[in-house]
Amino acid sequence: MIADKPMIGMTLMLGFCIVAPMGDAVAKLLGVSVPLVQVVLIRFGVQVLLLAPLIWTTRRPWRMDRRTLWLTLLRTVLHIMGIAAMFTALTYLPLADAVAIVFVMPFFMLILGKYVLSEEVGRMRLFACIGGFIGTVLVVQPSFAAVGWPALLPVFVAANFAVFMLVTRKIAKQTDPISLQAISGVMAVALMIPLLWFGQPLGLRALDTIRPDAHQWMLLISIGVLGSIAHLLMTWSLRYAASATLAPMQYLEIPFATVIGLLVFGDLPNALATVGIMITMAAGLFIVLRERASGRRLAAAAPVELAQ
Repeated sequence: MIADKPMIGMTLMLGFCIVAPMGDAVAKLLGVSVPLVQVVLIRFGVQVLLLAPLIWTTRRPWRMDRRTLWLTLLRTVLHIMGIAAMFTALTYLPLADAVAIVFVMPFFMLILGKYVLSEEVGRMRLFACIGGFIGTVLVVQPSFAAVGWPALLPVFVAANFAVFMLVTRKIAKQTDPISLQAISGVMAVALMIPLLWFGQPLGLRALDTIRPDAHQWMLLISIGVLGSIAHLLMTWSLRYAASATLAPMQYLEIPFATVIGLLVFGDLPNALATVGIMITMAAGLFIVLRERASGRRLAAAAPVELAQ
């Protein structure tokens, strides 16, 4: 068992917070020049090409039991839907706004925890959820006024990712993380090739295919590489530090996305969206820090209960 090394874990999570919005920025640069399903297919194809050699050289397992296999398939479908929705949202929204709206995800996690996992949700956490929802509305409102319904896509991404995380929790202990990502990539490619093949007669732009030029190929490969690296950084960070230690750092993705959006696209959130981003970050950090404090109290109380 690997010993906790919080500084290594925090450094890896910091890398994730930088790399993940870089991948989103590349997707925004690509825009709609390549059809959506083809973009997502190539993104997962690059993931397989990167991770499959790592699986073979380290002799990690490819096999899963039936239950884990079905849950991995569900997880893969959720992953495809989430990435497709986020890439679509980025064609309409500033990078920082889209990333900030997605961070309503911890509040969906609380709701799912209460009603799906029957977890206790206290009054203070409920108030934080309400605050985070208000912050998200403030970010969504100017974007919705400007672009309409696509401003709600990051909310769908957040809800989707909350379910994605619940499914991941169900299989994380039985599956090697790198094997899980490689197998998920293979599943995604296997699902999307028939979707493109049989979807062509429908005449939908998202299901078209084109022959990318050199510049488009560079962006497509970059999306796959950055997405795979980001997920690996997050996976490996959890090997060296507890999730309660790393969770507050994930909110650093918002200021990094803001800086990248400014440098690459010249975008800055307006005043209302900025206030909303700050409220969302504050509410999310409150929940995370409160969970850490509760965990410490339970850990401190455990030896006393055992001694009685």
